[in-house]
Amino acid sequence: MLTTRFVTGAPNWIDLGTPDIEGATSFYQALFGWEFQSAGPEAGGYGFFQLGGRTVAGGMQSDEGQGPPSWTVSFQTPDVDATAKAAEQAGGGTPAPPMDVMDAGRMAILTDTTGAVFGLWQPGRIKGLDLAGETGSLCWVELYTTDVPKVAAFYGAALGLETSAVPFPGGSYTCVNPAGAGEDGMFGGVVDLADDPTGTGTTPYWLPYFEVTDTDATVAATQEHGGRVLVPATDVEGVGRIARLADPYGARFAVIKSAPTQM
Repeated sequence: MLTTRFVTGAPNWIDLGTPDIEGATSFYQALFGWEFQSAGPEAGGYGFFQLGGRTVAGGMQSDEGQGPPSWTVSFQTPDVDATAKAAEQAGGGTPAPPMDVMDAGRMAILTDTTGAVFGLWQPGRIKGLDLAGETGSLCWVELYTTDVPKVAAFYGAALGLETSAVPFPGGSYTCVNPAGAGEDGMFGGVVDLADDPTGTGTTPYWLPYFEVTDTDATVAATQEHGGRVLVPATDVEGVGRIARLADPYGARFAVIKSAPTQM
């Protein structure tokens, strides 16, 4: 699971693009207790979702020209420009080239070799999320792709990420970790899009998971506040109880009540 001990290649930021930031704030507050704090007039409407005063995500109002409502996962790099160049050389795209975000840091938005959108964040004043791996915050990410070996090679070349197959009920699962971090550094997985249980499209994407105390209660709150249930709450042995959801505007995410750690 994720922590805030961010290292090169690990997710260190996540943000929401939505057509209604006020409506989205109301929805995620009902689910996770988040509040929205504007980053100020110079930030163009961008702000921070916070839990107990600690930032768990970013968000802003977006229009159709900026793509459909979605969550974007960003990965830590010490040099956005060099990483973006490596990604291009590995076959990726750069829809939003590297740029400074005032004194907060430097960012870019890229696409991998199968079209999944992701971000890069080079820390400045803002190092990353204040909270991760705990209730109400990002704890895991999953890439749904049309070519697992191809994107594994891409992220290895661009970010130094390593993949490994781990036993999973019914087969195996491809896990991802930063270079040299091993099992302790695993933060996500890669899944063939053909195995996506939601059947919500053919475009590869990164899916964020948020930790909750009660998956079923979160599913009920999602429905009550206008969201959709894409995959009902399901127990996964040794992993936890998971549900796949979408907010009222279509941004996809998952929630999990993690199984107790085996000592």
